[in-house]
Amino acid sequence: MALNVRRVVTGHDSDGKAIVTIDEVVKNQIGRVPGLSAKVLWTTDQSPADNNSDEDMSLRQVHAAVPNGSTLRIIEYLPGVVSRSFRLKTIDYVFVISGKIDMRMDDALVHLNVGDVVVERGTIHNWENHGTEPCVLAFVLIDANPVVAGGKELDATS
Repeated sequence: MALNVRRVVTGHDSDGKAIVTIDEVVKNQIGRVPGLSAKVLWTTDQSPADNNSDEDMSLRQVHAAVPNGSTLRIIEYLPGVVSRSFRLKTIDYVFVISGKIDMRMDDALVHLNVGDVVVERGTIHNWENHGTEPCVLAFVLIDANPVVAGGKELDATS
C-alpha cells in the first residue's frame, strides 16, 4: 500500500499556548484483508473526550470504536477488494476521499463517489471496489447502543 497519511495533532504547553505535539506520517497500520490498508489516526476512550493527556491515542489496537469512545481511521481499498459483510455497534461517518466504491447492504447496492458521505447506523454492509483505481475512505466510528428492530437486538458481527 502506498497510502501515506500525515496527521498533525495539537495540544498545549505548560503556559497554555497552542502547539503541535505530533506531525508525522501515520505508522499505525492494520490490514486483515488482502488489498485493504487501514491506518488509525486517533481514538478516544470516553465522552466527552479528554484533551489533557499527552498519550498518542493512535497507538491503541482497536477494531472499531472504543467502548464509550471513538476511532478515526483512513482505509484504502485496492481495485477488486470486497470486504466481508459486518455490523458494528457504532454510528459511523464515512467520507469518500478518492476513487469510487460500492456499499452493499441486505437488499441494496449504493454507488459512492468522491465527496459522498455515508452516515452508517449499525447496518449489515460491506465495501466493494469494482473500479480500476484505489478508493480511500475516512471513517469516524463512535460507540453506540445496539440496534433494536422488531423488538429484537441486532448483534454486532465484526
